[in-house]
Amino acid sequence: MLLDKQEIASLGASLRAIEPKILKPGHHKDTVRVWLQGGEPYFDIFLELKNDEIIWFQFTLRGKCLSWYYENGKLQTGTTNELNIDDVSFHPASKVLENDYACDVEFINLVKEILKTRDDEELFSKALKLF
Repeated sequence: MLLDKQEIASLGASLRAIEPKILKPGHHKDTVRVWLQGGEPYFDIFLELKNDEIIWFQFTLRGKCLSWYYENGKLQTGTTNELNIDDVSFHPASKVLENDYACDVEFINLVKEILKTRDDEELFSKALKLF
């Protein structure tokens, strides 16, 4: 998925925080969940923070996903079912992720470029350190 600099900047600028009250509690005690939604369908960033440090990160865009979890400290790419409109189990608020066998380096680099458009903001700066 190759995008030009203008489209990358537009995607980064479109991300907005969603009201935290509608999110489920985090998986761990004393954590805070953050959901950022982009300006196009299926463009989301989810983070879980503990003591202001990211312990879980998930980025989805156009049927692709990138995840990171502190327990293994590795980036994992994959695909989502969001673009499969013929899926009978489809519900707009649900998402099924399937991991890639080998990480998609091109997608990882795209995610980094989108995050860099907002690296002056603390949350984005912290997310970039995961790479």
